[in-house]
Amino acid sequence: MKKAIWWVTIGALFLIPSLALLVAGGFPFPDYFFPFITGKNFAFRILVEIAAIGWLLLMTLDAKYRPQFSWVSILYGLLVVWMAIADAFAVNPAKAFWSNFERMDGWVTLIHVFLFFLVTGSIFAADALWRKWWGMFLAISLLVCLVGFGQLAHVIQIHQGGVRLDAYFGNSDYLACFMLFAIAVSLWLGFDLRSTKGTADDNSWLSWPFFILTLLEVLILFSTATRGAILGFIGAIAFGALLWMISSGEKGRKGALITIVALVLVVGGFFLLRNEAFIRKDPSLGRLASISLSDPETHTRLVIWQMALQGFEKRPITGWGQDGFNYVFNAYYQPQLNDQEPWFDRAHNMYLDWLVAGGFPALLLFLALLGATALALYRSKFSTAERILLLSALAAYCFQGIFVFDNLFSYIPFAAVLAMAHGGVARPFKKLGSVPVLGESDFLIYALPLGVVVLAVVIYFVNIPSMNAAGDLITAITPGSDPTQNIAAFKQAYADGSFANQEITEQLMTFAEGAIANQSISNQNKQAIFSYAVQQAQNLVTEIPLDARIHLEFALLYRSAGQFQAALAQTHLAEQESPRKQGILTEEGIEQVEAGNAAAGAAAFNKACQLDPSFSDVCVYAAAGDIIAGQMSQGKALLQQKFGTTTVDQDIVLLAYYQVKDYPDFILTWQKRVADQNNDANAEYGLAAAYANAGDKAAAKAEIQTIVAQHPEQSSQAAAFLQQLGS
Repeated sequence: MKKAIWWVTIGALFLIPSLALLVAGGFPFPDYFFPFITGKNFAFRILVEIAAIGWLLLMTLDAKYRPQFSWVSILYGLLVVWMAIADAFAVNPAKAFWSNFERMDGWVTLIHVFLFFLVTGSIFAADALWRKWWGMFLAISLLVCLVGFGQLAHVIQIHQGGVRLDAYFGNSDYLACFMLFAIAVSLWLGFDLRSTKGTADDNSWLSWPFFILTLLEVLILFSTATRGAILGFIGAIAFGALLWMISSGEKGRKGALITIVALVLVVGGFFLLRNEAFIRKDPSLGRLASISLSDPETHTRLVIWQMALQGFEKRPITGWGQDGFNYVFNAYYQPQLNDQEPWFDRAHNMYLDWLVAGGFPALLLFLALLGATALALYRSKFSTAERILLLSALAAYCFQGIFVFDNLFSYIPFAAVLAMAHGGVARPFKKLGSVPVLGESDFLIYALPLGVVVLAVVIYFVNIPSMNAAGDLITAITPGSDPTQNIAAFKQAYADGSFANQEITEQLMTFAEGAIANQSISNQNKQAIFSYAVQQAQNLVTEIPLDARIHLEFALLYRSAGQFQAALAQTHLAEQESPRKQGILTEEGIEQVEAGNAAAGAAAFNKACQLDPSFSDVCVYAAAGDIIAGQMSQGKALLQQKFGTTTVDQDIVLLAYYQVKDYPDFILTWQKRVADQNNDANAEYGLAAAYANAGDKAAAKAEIQTIVAQHPEQSSQAAAFLQQLGS
């Protein structure tokens, strides 16, 4: 029985690296919402739960598997406990504990990663399995590299678009961090095998496959074009070489010195040639060469970090809870971020994320954990190559964390390094070791049945409802001929009882907006869909009243149905939580204009523009608002200032000219759109309609004739337009 439980436990742990290749939508999971995230994370949780129960059962049979003391384990445990406290005091405690489908983070993931640390730190140390587990990790790394080369060859799709490789992680940053650990481990195993040269157990020839794998991993790392990870890799080389110089003999010091000199020459040469065309045109090298304080991405990071520090000052002790950065982002939003993605839920800095999530105690515990791990690795009895490469992996992880946030496949190898450090210095708890083991009969009667029941209960309540909801949500948002079936799937997703009601409601609101605009859906069905979406959205804003994003999405739903006063009520609530966000003010302006309050709309548009007048896409609304409100000269002056012309091809400008019946400018703007879109048929129909609205039927007919001449396939539609024009 002990052997069977051991194999189940080890099997679960050895399957974990293979999750890097798992994407929901195939075996063993059906289509899930956020397939690159949910499939991996649900599988990881289930495997850890199996391994944890197996470990607990093994402890009752053999004392060598029981926990041991090290400062690494104590500090890690304190961090987990503190985050439970911080999450309980979070702005949104439910999300802090459970997270959502997009991130699958939160305290639930933290405790699972900690359990992974405890189980591997006990069993792998007791049975000397670390090299085998890392061997499995490298085997998966090889397969990930093959997927990456498939993407380079355009045989496999790059899932996040562009040219930055993501393998089956769905995010190039995630792949890059995975590769940092893989490079360190393949070098470690390679150098360890190399050290056997000339001994009785000479296996040095086996080192070359590991060094070749390292080369492949480095190529994939650079092809992710992830600047933080690449800089972390370069820094880790320098750090590792310095450690090697200190720790090894004369031959080793010479090799380390050569490595450092070569690194300085490569980095220096790259710096001198950074503006050359062959570097600037390369996706990876070009991104690396563009690093500067004036670089837009760097500037955005700095602004986000400043906001994170403001959030910390507001809640310095318990923080905002895990997955709580969105509240900081809203409250301390800087208008200069208008041209970036609209909602940030991470500080994109691992240390600031801990600071925001759990306050100063969380960051202090995390830094202490890193220090204890480094000290444990340095003092351990591992081989020189093992200590140096693992410390280098830790250094690379710490450096790249300045620019990115954690994910499952940074947590897993990081926790594995922590577990190795713990195992290298741990000592038994005397009292725990003296507890007698169970006899076979007691084990079979009490421990085993209890363990099986606990495992079944944990797997079900932690995973199954949300797994079902992730699948039902995909069904709900999949277009079909019968919208009532989509609504039925939404209702089932809610009934599953998952942690993702916010995401379900967001998707429901988006679906309802599309249904209202869909002419093939009956008014009765539209009303039913809208009413159901409003009901669920109201439930959500009641449950989460401080989330600006939810209020804004609710406002868009109301506006799509023409309920402008209800939309304004939600927009004002969003503005209370994020008063400096231009997108919210612009939405308020649109709602005011559509409700017939031109002056109020113009005021909202101008307020958004004044927050940061450098954004023309925001100020164009201010100009249009002025025109609609009767301030024609003021509006046109702003257009002239921002665009050098009053003929600006923007829908809001067309609406403004149409509203005040300024047909000459209305027609000129449509003519510009036709020219900008290379005589697109739809644009030309718009121009014809503009002529017709201005009362110039002859020009409208002439434009229709032009359409037919340029687009013969439009003959029947053009004839219908002419018939409508004639009547």
